[in-house]
Amino acid sequence: MSLSQTGQRPGATTPSTLARYGLLRRRINAGARAAAVLAVLGLALGTPAKAEPVSILGFGDSLMAGYGLPDEDAFPTRLEAALREAGHDVTVVNAGVSGDTTAGGAARLGWSLSEEPDAAIVELGGNDGLRGIPTADTRRNLNAILTELADKDIPVLFTGMLAPPNMGKEYGEDFRKVFEELAARHNVIFYPFFLDGVAGDLSLNQQDGIHPNRAGVDLIVRRILPFVEKLVQRASDG
Repeated sequence: MSLSQTGQRPGATTPSTLARYGLLRRRINAGARAAAVLAVLGLALGTPAKAEPVSILGFGDSLMAGYGLPDEDAFPTRLEAALREAGHDVTVVNAGVSGDTTAGGAARLGWSLSEEPDAAIVELGGNDGLRGIPTADTRRNLNAILTELADKDIPVLFTGMLAPPNMGKEYGEDFRKVFEELAARHNVIFYPFFLDGVAGDLSLNQQDGIHPNRAGVDLIVRRILPFVEKLVQRASDG
């Protein structure tokens, strides 16, 4: 067995090597203890989970469904795109049914809530006005819808509607008041007229003069967006 020039056998451990090993071991142990403490704190405090997108139920009639438009031009789709562009992590579910009245909406709301949305936009009443349905019926149906949503703690953006002029001034006034009074009673976010800026403008509507085209939908989205952002905030706070 040979010795090195230092007098140590090859591979022998010198005092300086032992010192360095001891220092390294202490550093490793200190690091392990720190990691353990952080792990315990993480378990105690909980690691914040990634927030889920706010789900908004777009509950309405043909104006919500996107009658006469491709899916990508429908109000829920355009609204979701605008909200995401504004930095909101949201999904907007299209629960619009063309031709639906407030009675139809009240009847199907329970089924529509099976997806457990975080918030809802209620857009109904246009077909009631076109058909001259008694305003007392419209009031009762919308009240039932808003009550059910309140019972489930779902924040609401409630959009108003106006009756067509041919229904007469008295009917039109009573019809408008239905939405205003219900909005106040249920303390919901209220957008007085869903078709504000679009109704009566041929350039913003399809050939029937009732349903908005892509440009009309985009105008509605721009005008209603601040109200929807309030809705998103209520859902997030809730």
